[in-house]
Amino acid sequence: MPVSAPLRALSVLVGLPVLLFALITWQVVADGPLVGVDERLSGALVHPDRFSELLSDLGNVQVAVPVLVVALAYVAWHGRATGVDLWWLPPLAGALAMVLVPALVAPLKEWTDRPGTPAVPPATGYYPSGHTATAVVAYGTAALLLLGRLRSPAVRRVLVVLCAVLVLGTSYGLVRRGYHWPLDVVASWCLGVVLLTGVRLVDRRTPPGRTPRGVSRSTRRSSSGTPSSSNGPS
Repeated sequence: MPVSAPLRALSVLVGLPVLLFALITWQVVADGPLVGVDERLSGALVHPDRFSELLSDLGNVQVAVPVLVVALAYVAWHGRATGVDLWWLPPLAGALAMVLVPALVAPLKEWTDRPGTPAVPPATGYYPSGHTATAVVAYGTAALLLLGRLRSPAVRRVLVVLCAVLVLGTSYGLVRRGYHWPLDVVASWCLGVVLLTGVRLVDRRTPPGRTPRGVSRSTRRSSSGTPSSSNGPS
């Protein structure tokens, strides 16, 4: 039976991050060649300053999670107000993705037991980066769920750029400040992509359901029927 194009795309979207995460984790645990490259790259990038510390704070739970909560609340309100069936499902998926971050990261930190960079006090448990994973999932989920509910293309573009700036800014700050090795950050990107894919799938498969409140069925039929000469093809 042939595999559909969306399913192939999903397999790539999930499969590549999983494979990359497995490779990085193996190298960290086995102290492989990538770890040496990672340490040299960190040595060239680390330069602790106030700006990098402020950027790394964008991955704090106290900063990122409230942004996500506001976005989830809006998505829930919007879905309910427009009469969407299972309006609570996308916000629930977003909240679950955020809950999975510490549930996945904490055991991995304990298992890999990776020491920190020379810029931090001697300790272990730095792989993967919890701050990076928090930023990716919190800001990424907020952007994913809001994109489908914003009509203005310009606003959607701004939202995507803002999300990218927040995630990349957090990642850069963590490496620049020396709080994490670069591979710690890349591994958390991989975890984040997998979790965001799950949120996206739930959001796309949530049925539209009932007619939005305040819109009659006759109006809905006329707006979705055969296009008139005045509005052209839909």
